[in-house]
Amino acid sequence: MMIRRLPMVRRTPFLMETGISQLVDDFFRDFGDVGLDIAPSFGRTDIYEKDKQLVFETELPGMRKDEVEIRVEDGKLLVSGEMRRDEKVDEENYFRVGRSYGRFQRVYPLPMDHIEPARIGAKLEDGILRVMVPLKTSIKEKEKAIEVKVE
Repeated sequence: MMIRRLPMVRRTPFLMETGISQLVDDFFRDFGDVGLDIAPSFGRTDIYEKDKQLVFETELPGMRKDEVEIRVEDGKLLVSGEMRRDEKVDEENYFRVGRSYGRFQRVYPLPMDHIEPARIGAKLEDGILRVMVPLKTSIKEKEKAIEVKVE
């Protein structure tokens, strides 16, 4: 049986993921096709522009705001934290552990020429962390189509 994946739409907007990060994400994503549950269940992120803001929406199910750290450093947005296991259940009583636990960190390069770093805000609600990065100018509006002539 041959499995084909369709290309993802806008997989890396603004080239915000490093090659290594993408390679690791692809590696773990492929295991889902064979029924293994090893892909990280937190930290998946959508990035888009809306209302003159660059918005980062990251899945962080079950986390509280005091367990998440957000900072801007060297032109990068860093989101990190630790997913902790409920220690009220003895490990030998588990039949299956399907949720991920442990430390995580996501790093996203920021278009520093286009943003206002002092006005960055964040909100954690219903397992979704939204980091809003105010833009000086729209990144989307600055994109210009370049016509390439084929000979």
